Amino acid sequence: MYICTGFTEREQKVPFFVACKQEMYTEEVHNLLLEKFKEENFQDCFLVAIEQKGKNLGVFLDSDSGIQLETCRQISRFLEEHFDQNKWFGEDYVLEVSSAGLDRPLKFPRQYNKNIGRELKMVHMDGSIYQGKLIQADNDKITLEWEEIRKENKKKIKEIKQLSVPYPQIKEAKIIVKI
Repeated sequence: MYICTGFTEREQKVPFFVACKQEMYTEEVHNLLLEKFKEENFQDCFLVAIEQKGKNLGVFLDSDSGIQLETCRQISRFLEEHFDQNKWFGEDYVLEVSSAGLDRPLKFPRQYNKNIGRELKMVHMDGSIYQGKLIQADNDKITLEWEEIRKENKKKIKEIKQLSVPYPQIKEAKIIVKI
């Protein structure tokens, strides 16, 4: 299984998918999706990952407004039509098109931006782990905020901490789902 990412998306210098270990047709699938995302109903969509293992292909999408089931269905039909027409995977393949889901790490500034206000667990490149509320995200960095309680003599003092982290220093970041 290969999960591939690179470093340009449309005109911005932010992460996106590129074929890092080219397996059959992943680059073509990526290019098809870029064309599809130019259409009016799909302009806020973007590719998070393509995972391929043999004839099983998983396409994981996101959008600025959230991925709907109907969007995934339309993208799936679009890809199936091209796969069948070009016989890329033969007649026997499995295609899964879905949202990236909350269990997948965030990769793009636009994913962070749409999750402002949510709890985030972030692993820094130096190995340190931070958990806090995502209060800001732009094209360069994110800012987390959390509350720390420290004791001073017999008093408990609550302190609000903030940390700004440039994207290249983020090893992994996931949304914490509160139940």
